[in-house]
Amino acid sequence: MNSKVISDIAERTLAAYVTTFLGILIADGFDLTSISAIKAAAVAALPAALSVIKGAIGSRFGDRSSAAWLPHHGAKNAKSAKSSRSTS
Repeated sequence: MNSKVISDIAERTLAAYVTTFLGILIADGFDLTSISAIKAAAVAALPAALSVIKGAIGSRFGDRSSAAWLPHHGAKNAKSAKSSRSTS
């Protein structure tokens, strides 16, 4: 894996962890001093770990330049949109 893929997986993992952790805290009443905050931190690690697995699978079988499962067609679509605008 190249460094772009690794940073993509790291970003996705961090986002999964933070959103899950904040979602659990908000649903639980947002009390960072309670034992449930520690449990929320532990539970939030599960989707983050799954995000690492998903990213590794995506970089192997999907778009090899990122952690995405689907191939990236953004550059191709941007080119065709640009050429269709120039011919109009």
